[in-house]
Amino acid sequence: MQEKSGFGRFVAGKRSKWITLAVWIIIVGVLSALWPMVNKEVQNNAANLKEDTPSVQAEKIAEEQFSGGSSVPALLVWHREGGMKDEDLQHVQKLYAEWGSSPVPYQDSVPPFDKMPAQALKAQLSEDQSTLVTPVLFKSDADSDQLKEGVEQLKEQSAKEFGADPFAVKQNAASELSARVTGPVGISIDAVGLFKNADFKLLMATVILVLVILLLIYRSPILAFIPIIAVGFAYGAVSPLLGLMASKGWITVDSQAVSIMTVLLFGAGTDYCLFLISHFRHLLKEEGSKGKALARALTETSGAIAMSGFTVVLSLLALLLAKYGAYHRFAIPFSVSILVMVIASLTLVPALLAIFGRASFFPFIPRTPEMEEERARRKGKTAHTHKRKKESFIGRWVVTKPWLIVIVTLVVLGGLASFSTQVKFTYDIMSSFPKDMASREGYDTIGKQFSPGELAPVKLMVDAGGQEDVLGAKLAELPYINKVSKPQKGEKDANILAYDIELNMNPYSSEAIDLIPQLRSTAEQSLQEAGVASPADKVWISGQTATQYDTRETGDRDTMVIIPVVIGMITLLLLAYLRSITATIYLVLTVILSYFSALGLGWIIIHYGLGAEAIQGAIPLYSFVFLVALGEDYNIFMISSIWKKRKVMPLKQAIKEGVGETSSVITSAGLILAGTFAVLASLPIQVLVQFGIITAVGVLLDTFVVRPFLVPAITRLLGRAAFWPAAHVEVPEAESSKQI
Repeated sequence: MQEKSGFGRFVAGKRSKWITLAVWIIIVGVLSALWPMVNKEVQNNAANLKEDTPSVQAEKIAEEQFSGGSSVPALLVWHREGGMKDEDLQHVQKLYAEWGSSPVPYQDSVPPFDKMPAQALKAQLSEDQSTLVTPVLFKSDADSDQLKEGVEQLKEQSAKEFGADPFAVKQNAASELSARVTGPVGISIDAVGLFKNADFKLLMATVILVLVILLLIYRSPILAFIPIIAVGFAYGAVSPLLGLMASKGWITVDSQAVSIMTVLLFGAGTDYCLFLISHFRHLLKEEGSKGKALARALTETSGAIAMSGFTVVLSLLALLLAKYGAYHRFAIPFSVSILVMVIASLTLVPALLAIFGRASFFPFIPRTPEMEEERARRKGKTAHTHKRKKESFIGRWVVTKPWLIVIVTLVVLGGLASFSTQVKFTYDIMSSFPKDMASREGYDTIGKQFSPGELAPVKLMVDAGGQEDVLGAKLAELPYINKVSKPQKGEKDANILAYDIELNMNPYSSEAIDLIPQLRSTAEQSLQEAGVASPADKVWISGQTATQYDTRETGDRDTMVIIPVVIGMITLLLLAYLRSITATIYLVLTVILSYFSALGLGWIIIHYGLGAEAIQGAIPLYSFVFLVALGEDYNIFMISSIWKKRKVMPLKQAIKEGVGETSSVITSAGLILAGTFAVLASLPIQVLVQFGIITAVGVLLDTFVVRPFLVPAITRLLGRAAFWPAAHVEVPEAESSKQI
């Protein structure tokens, strides 16, 4: 105890508080001056799949054997209601002549539309003559910013050629020509643009939300800014740290990770600050010396704060086990940000509280009864002071009707969890975009006027051992294929044949993804019938659909690996901290139940409320890691309070006071954390909307159901067994005779 109190004096003593603040200012200033901020080092085109993944290997074969195989297409969708005019087609041909002779930046090649006879070009139009789709191929190693530079020049030259910008015209505008960029290039540019535009809005919305909630709950402007200041300093240290790691190539960071990291810092970071602030305010009503009160607050909360933070850090580090790049890239930024935030909560926040003292809570300054009496005497009034009860009506209800509470909460949570079995998943990136986004508008037009499979054809390559067309006839017979090209021979190995396949469905849909094994099986069977040895090693499938298939398979593998690891780590940490097997088991089980309840309730909101047919496939793993780790935070903080009180009072009273003492801070912390995640739902990106909704409702279930009702009720029912085999929590004899 003395050691921890010594730590309190070290970071928040009369002189050391200013030293602590100065150290943080110097650290943030030096790091920001020396190292780049993480926003400057994002890579949004980083590979998500490893080199040995089938679709990645197929892309390599395509690059090596077929000219244009290494290119990425931008599909220009030209559309005029009532039919395109001859002069429209002439302008398009002139543009392609210009791009053929003077390529835009990062352009690889263009088809020779300018050399095509007028009738041949007209044959490319949709059935109602209103739409033409023309590709421009870009280099595959160009990142989204470089692709955007090239596409912007395409648009500028188009506007000059047509005399007006067709890319700015609303689709379906009467008699006006409109144009949209879609395909892999358009999708990549729009996806990155969404996150870039969202960063500042997300940050401002999160800051305002946290401030408003803190002001409403604590009604103190100074107190409301203390967590914001702490988070700001933490971000000021985290950003250059991650920027250094990214610039050195130690980690890869994308815009999505930075966006969610910001939310995590404000949500979880404010929680850690409030755990200390709330206890400090409570002790100021008992202790006349603000220094002693702060030292006690730090002593009594630092263990729970450190344990909570350590739990989250290790859970997030488990994402390093992921093979899928997007998951793997989350691990270091998220865990480092939480680690720095915990350090700030235990050093900078106490220093700020020591500097402001009781004035931190102005105008509702907490005082001891003696201070209230003295203040009243000076004003010539009589002070009405009484010691507030720490217990709450929830605490009294929990100890008097534990069976009822356990049954009701289990029925409610179990009922919500049952809906998680109905969840449908999608890997369709297009469904994550707003309907008025250019690449989605272009895609929708292709789907309406042509086959949606034209957006992203599948390339099937086989080593036919020198034989001619061994597969084309079989592919043409498949019901889900709209068009199959004639086989192309490899440029370096003539034994390799390539077929470009256009599906008759959305190439990003789950139905299309499910077809990849069937295509592979058909190709292998055809090779076997043709007498080719080892056909399984001589089939390669590339394209967006094949990539999405490998994405789904890799994500499923990561989920099966990471979830048990996270559960195992949290179990071991709780066991080490609480030294109780029984408590560890029911705390872990309640958080897992809470997760499935959140997934079920989230599905009800997203599917039945918002009308979405499916949720993005990455969300269950994201939500699990955050909800299980962050949900355990509240359990740790509350159960720690009961554990400490259990040493000096009967269990019933310990539960009453423990629930009462932690209820307000956990409620406010839960509202802030849920609110910050809910801010994600304001963004025009469906994957973040869905993640924000599920995580927010999960935090609210933890805050208002699991923590105040279910966990203490189970603790009450188990009695002595809840502490088994911990020796330091033996039940006082007074409990056997005293009834609360």
